[in-house]
Amino acid sequence: MEFCCRHRENSRDRVKSEWMRGVPLMSHIAENFDSIWAFRPDPSDLLIATYPKAGTTWTQEIVDLLLHNGDADACKRAPTPVRSPFLEIYGPPPIPSGLDLLKTMDPPRFIKTHLPFQLVPPGFWENKCKTIYVARNARDNLVSYYFFDCMNMTQPEPGPWPEYVQKFMRGELSWGSWYDHVKGYWREKDNKNILYLFYEDMKENPRREVERIMRYLDVSVSDEVISKIVELTSFEKMKDNPMANYSCIPAPVFDHSKSSFMRKGKVGDWKNHFTPQQQKMFEDDYKEQMKDVDIPFRNLI
Repeated sequence: MEFCCRHRENSRDRVKSEWMRGVPLMSHIAENFDSIWAFRPDPSDLLIATYPKAGTTWTQEIVDLLLHNGDADACKRAPTPVRSPFLEIYGPPPIPSGLDLLKTMDPPRFIKTHLPFQLVPPGFWENKCKTIYVARNARDNLVSYYFFDCMNMTQPEPGPWPEYVQKFMRGELSWGSWYDHVKGYWREKDNKNILYLFYEDMKENPRREVERIMRYLDVSVSDEVISKIVELTSFEKMKDNPMANYSCIPAPVFDHSKSSFMRKGKVGDWKNHFTPQQQKMFEDDYKEQMKDVDIPFRNLI
């Protein structure tokens, strides 16, 4: 298969990464990390945490609809990154700073982050904020992240697919190691009252997972509203929703000609992209890196 970013004429415009406490972050995040680390959430705030391209926007939309009793119009009041600020993001324009947005909002707020557990501002744990974490199986997450990096001009140049696979395994992509990310939140889920969800479970039975999120948030909506939320947060509906599909982000930031922000949303798409050799290499590496933890991922082979 011919991948989308074997050659980039405008790679010189790409943002570089800087290492922060052992984790590669986009330079504008690393440069402002002291302000991010100092952020003090309200105890009523909710944190939605994921490794990039693991179901973040989907979960944000579910939460917003639950908090608004399934009112689709209320949840179209603004694009996702305005309704649910991206904690650590810092430009470049026109992307709003997450911290600046949060200053304009009254609690309770629901806040997005891709930070690994050890880089989450300690105020979230000190204030016992609820946290929803979504994990996606490694291969599908890798494929989705690759296509996202093809179109996201605020990320470092992804390079060719074979090299990208290697960078993923070495933890060199923005926000660091997938392995460390999923393990970090898993190990702390009971101590920190983290609702740990799996993307594959959400695809298999979205109603069950919406109900789990509802109970965790301590809200109550009718069965009819739950059915409506499941429908409104289907991949097809969200891909057509301009308040959720990131079509509001202009071409100099997201090059939608390379890939849409919401591309496929499928489980098992990795099988269309890994060669047999890459599959064997990845499987061996996965077993080594995950041998110290038993996280019940599915659709791995």
